[in-house]
Formats: sequence, structure tokens, C-alpha cells
Amino acid sequence: MLTRWKKISEEVINRNSHWAYKRDKFEIPGRKKGEYHYVHTEGSTLIIPVLSSGKILLVNQYRYLVGKEVLEFPCGVIEPDLTKEENAIKELREETGFTANKIFYVGEFIPYSGVSDEISYVFIAKDLQLSPLQPDDTEEFELVELTVSEFEKMISKNKIIDGMTLAAWQMAKEKVKKLLG
Repeated sequence: MLTRWKKISEEVINRNSHWAYKRDKFEIPGRKKGEYHYVHTEGSTLIIPVLSSGKILLVNQYRYLVGKEVLEFPCGVIEPDLTKEENAIKELREETGFTANKIFYVGEFIPYSGVSDEISYVFIAKDLQLSPLQPDDTEEFELVELTVSEFEKMISKNKIIDGMTLAAWQMAKEKVKKLLG
């Protein structure tokens, strides 16, 4: 069994409305003491919208840190007063203008375990209807509808490169294909 690290202390270096930058002091029993810097979040939800046409809905948005537009599934940090399901629906409404009559939990993954303690929860949304919510003032979205085949071709051609979208698709693709019959 691998050695578990022991947290000695935890300090918040900086905080905003989405995350906290933290520094822990730790000990690997009998071997080493040190510091670990990381981003703390309450987690995130990612939702794969399935349209009645049989297509899946993605959002294209400008991502500041990489300086380019990125095609991805609606996703966002979990707000403290919402359940995971409520947060997924909120993100769907803010980013696409749709809500879902049916939502299915798929699973969870850790997007960047060496840098963040974030866990992302994946859902599939079906039976969509218009019900927009205003996104925050830094977000701008372009909706893109793709068949599963088109989506997978874009992945293979390196046109879809968002890691969270790729991880969620790997987890959910068989369920989505089954829903589409």
C-alpha cells in the first residue's frame, strides 16, 4: 500500500468566487516534510445535452488562458447552495439557453489531480426546452450542434481539445449512443 501523506496545516493564499489558492504543509511519515500548493474548488458539473434531433449540443467559447476558442460541453463550478444536479441544469441554462426534463448521472472524474482537488460530475441531459439564464459578464457562447459521428471525427482530427469534454465523452458515449437508439 502506498504511503498516505499527513496534512499538518492549510492556508488560503487567495480566494475568489470560484476557487481558492491554498498552501498545505505536509509530512510523508518517516521520509519528508514539505509544502503543496493547489487550487481548491467545490467541484464542477459537466452536462452533455442531447437534442431531439439526435445531435449533441456543445458551446464554443473563448478561453483566455489558452488564447483561443474552445468547443466543449457546458460546465461550471458547483455553487455552494446547489446540488450537483441543480448546478448542472444551471450551467446548461446559462450556457445554452435550454433546460432538461430528463437528466442522467454518468459518473465523476478528477480533471487535474496534481494541481487541484476538483472533482467533476458528469450528466446527460435529454428532452430539452428553452429556459435561458443570463451567463456572467465574462462568458460568451456560440452553440454548435453535432451528430455523434461528426463529434468523434472532430476529436480524431484534434478539433475538440478540451480535456474535461474528452474525459466526459469517454465516460458517457455508450450511454449517449444507447439513448439515441
